Amino acid sequence: MKLEIFQIDAFTSEPFHGNPAAVVPLTEWLPDETMLDIAAENNLAETAFFVKNGEGFDLRWFTPTVEMDLCGHATLASAYVLWNQLGHTGETLNFETRSGTLTVTRENGRMVMDFPSRPATRNRDTVWPR
Repeated sequence: MKLEIFQIDAFTSEPFHGNPAAVVPLTEWLPDETMLDIAAENNLAETAFFVKNGEGFDLRWFTPTVEMDLCGHATLASAYVLWNQLGHTGETLNFETRSGTLTVTRENGRMVMDFPSRPATRNRDTVWPR
């Protein structure tokens, strides 16, 4: 199997700074175990995998050991790859994820992402202050 893998440093404009993520564009999903193996081989906090789906993309994130529900820096890294490496021309990218639709837009030379809102819940097993 031959795949393109990009390593992108998010939250920076300087090489070797910021928050690194691997990005793997796919034409169809690989088995979960294979994506976990690729993430383990990359040995970064997250490896993002995306597949084109209509006008948007399905997006999943893996650490070296588990699939994650949400990862902001790997989402931004995926948008960067689409715009700067793969030639996507739209000003908005929609990613379908376990956390819902994440939208990344280009505004004044920057990427802006809309995060989902999660209402706060109280953990009854924790009493603050301790």
